[in-house]
Amino acid sequence: MVLEQFRLDGKAAVVTGSGTGLGEGMAIGLAEAGADIVGVYNRHFPETAKAAVEKLGRRFVPVQADLASIEAVPGIIETAVSELGRLDILVNDAGIIRRAPSLEYSEKDWDDVININLKSLFFLCQAAARQFMRQKSGGKIINIASLLSFQGGILIPPYTASKSGVRGLTQLLANEWAKHGINVNAIAPGYMATSNTEPLRKDPKRGPAILERIPAGRWGTPEDLRGAAVFLASAASDYVNGFTLAVDGGWLGR
Repeated sequence: MVLEQFRLDGKAAVVTGSGTGLGEGMAIGLAEAGADIVGVYNRHFPETAKAAVEKLGRRFVPVQADLASIEAVPGIIETAVSELGRLDILVNDAGIIRRAPSLEYSEKDWDDVININLKSLFFLCQAAARQFMRQKSGGKIINIASLLSFQGGILIPPYTASKSGVRGLTQLLANEWAKHGINVNAIAPGYMATSNTEPLRKDPKRGPAILERIPAGRWGTPEDLRGAAVFLASAASDYVNGFTLAVDGGWLGR
């Protein structure tokens, strides 16, 4: 039955950025489909995700890590394997955004955004793929891209650069690793009601202008990504590789 292909029973997933927002929502969605979760967080302990996952009868292993550096990457994968016995799914959600006009943008803010959004993401993909190959099991990698993987935006130069890079990197890794049974795809969320977009939602001009342009007529929520995450993490997407799926309420089609 086709619905059985969406089940994740017995699977182990690492979800970065699981302490808040989209990462929290996807971690819970994967657990609802049957996966155990290693929830990676930095400042915000994932209390909501942990409680929700454990209520479902699944395991939730919290791991504190600062992904501004790649030093934490090996330990994340090692924890997944030691605690859950294996690794099947990686969701790279951790990311930051800093806003300033391009003429005023600082090197530090540029490096901070690129290091978390792109550099650590790549090395987590690399570490996960090595584990998948050791297991000879294949695996699923889901990178979180953005509408800014397709568009330029304003006032966020390294964010646009990093998310454009995520889309391209997703394609490249899919090309290299498909022969190992590893699927690398991405989700491009639209304008979501999270802490990252709070300044936009509060902006008396940009907030209403953005909302008016969304065909669905609302900002997205973390729950809106659960279905896409489960699909790309499951056997239902075994022949989907290198694709960036927009979950945007119709924004890109407008």
